[in-house]
Amino acid sequence: MCNPLAAESTGSNFVDIGTRRELFVDNFIIDKLSGKAEIKLHHPVVKNVALVHNEEWEGNTSGYHSIFLDGNLFRMYYRGSQISLSKDKNAELEAHPFYYCYAESDDGINWRKPNIGLFKFKGSKNNNIVLASGEIGGLQLNMGDNATMFKDENPDAAPDARYKAVVCAEGRISGEPRGLFAFKSSDAIHWLPMSKEPVITQGAFDSQNVAFWDNDNGVYRAYWRYFDRGTSTNPYVGVRSIRTATSKDFINWSQITDVIYADNLSIELYTNQIKNYYRAPHLFIGIPTRYIERGWSPSMEALPELEHRKLRSSHNLRYGTALTDAMLMASRDGIQFTRWAESFLPPGIEREGTWNYGHHYLAWGIVETKSDLKGAANELSFYSTENSWTSNAPTSDLRRFTLRLDGFASVRAPMSGGALLTRPLHFQGKKLSLNMATSAAGSLRVEITDAKGNPLPSFTKDDCYPVFGDTIERIVIWKNGSDVSSLIGKTVRLRFILEDADLFSFQFQQ
Repeated sequence: MCNPLAAESTGSNFVDIGTRRELFVDNFIIDKLSGKAEIKLHHPVVKNVALVHNEEWEGNTSGYHSIFLDGNLFRMYYRGSQISLSKDKNAELEAHPFYYCYAESDDGINWRKPNIGLFKFKGSKNNNIVLASGEIGGLQLNMGDNATMFKDENPDAAPDARYKAVVCAEGRISGEPRGLFAFKSSDAIHWLPMSKEPVITQGAFDSQNVAFWDNDNGVYRAYWRYFDRGTSTNPYVGVRSIRTATSKDFINWSQITDVIYADNLSIELYTNQIKNYYRAPHLFIGIPTRYIERGWSPSMEALPELEHRKLRSSHNLRYGTALTDAMLMASRDGIQFTRWAESFLPPGIEREGTWNYGHHYLAWGIVETKSDLKGAANELSFYSTENSWTSNAPTSDLRRFTLRLDGFASVRAPMSGGALLTRPLHFQGKKLSLNMATSAAGSLRVEITDAKGNPLPSFTKDDCYPVFGDTIERIVIWKNGSDVSSLIGKTVRLRFILEDADLFSFQFQQ
């Protein structure tokens, strides 16, 4: 992990966590690691291909997906696009305009493309297109290469704007800069503009740009692409970076600022994929695509599909020699992020459709799905691109990956042991729940101390029954029981003692 976030400014010597769930995606809650304890990044597990972009209006560069759960229905939106190449360096062709398409699922695993019947493609409305360039609601939309749809969780959202989107569009007049337009929908299918002008204009926007309602802070947040040395006349200069702003009404955006990091690394981030983590909404989780230009080398030539890689490079060197994967980053204020330099979702074993520019662009949106294992806890599902622009074939794939709930990172210690001491805390609740995993011989114990680290009577490590197993929720029990309510209002610390164990999160519960 890169350097931790600065301490939360509370004006006191403790952090009041109430009943919120705390993860280890940053070092914020940690005061000290001892013994062999360390913070370990975990990686999603490969699962099924969730969607194949095999329709004529889709294609081999389909991407920039957004996914969310709406009641009992999973909804997905994505760009349909196709690029064809030939040995003629001037023949880099977009086979059709950009379309935004829709898919849905009952379980987040098996997806279908309903026949929406709204927009014509080659004379027929038999398709799943929900947004396309042209006149729509009085706006002449010249749609760019990305849009992000979401369900508005603002309790005051109007019924006709229960679903919202930010849509990248080119200027209607030659020379006008692109920007983000605000769209709304009452049913997640029929979309209308909320204004005739872009609501955000200070950026490049040439990647997926996202927005959502931040219920904890009562504002809409947007995150979009810019270049750190870009100007109003040439926005594409410098390092690919992320900019953010907030809004009360989704139309007027203010507090525009650049996302900053606790490290000084110069990393090209192609997407941002930032959103509140639904099980701990005070945390903003981002899974951006990292872009790296590596040039030609023996290793590059040994990667899959060399001939097509050379063809891509003949049009632009980076098309064939840039690589992409996914990183993990986290924030507590939506502006300053901790980034893991280690890849969260690496390209994986070499095979066709991988290790290229376009691989592992994650969909925006993490959803909870059932495990393949009968009786096992639900999992987090992520969706990522592969087979992107690997040939002139008009297809590309979206593959599903899974991770245990809260399983981004853990405090980990081997059998030789280690411990974590938290910062001083205040909490609410009667019991302490852990998301943890051990070996058959491993264990985890919890000691509650005062602010100075002195064990409190009845809550020492010797009073704690060893916790073992592999579960999303396990209540800690001491010899006098699990009730910790006598410590409410007191400044305490938690000391977790681990032997061949992982701790993913903890939460005080009522």
